[in-house]
Amino acid sequence: ANGYYYSRWAKCIWSSHDLSDMVFIDNYIFNKDVYIQFNSTVGKYVGYTEHGVYNAQRFNNNTGQLEGERGQVEGYCKHNAEIDQSTIIGKS
Repeated sequence: ANGYYYSRWAKCIWSSHDLSDMVFIDNYIFNKDVYIQFNSTVGKYVGYTEHGVYNAQRFNNNTGQLEGERGQVEGYCKHNAEIDQSTIIGKS
């Protein structure tokens, strides 16, 4: 299996029951190394390699893309966390 590997991992992190500390993280990964990351706490993309820095600047200048990522806390994270919490509470 020689070649290159690209993946993108999005995750939501929180510890409070009211989801007030929810953070959305979107990692762009090439060959097991994160080269760009969006973190909702930071509110923008950060590049970790030369290629990542270049693309992070491009992504940060695209207001539509940036607003889409910022909206993931509400639309993706909190929505799914509320479903998960109601399922857990309903079974206990």
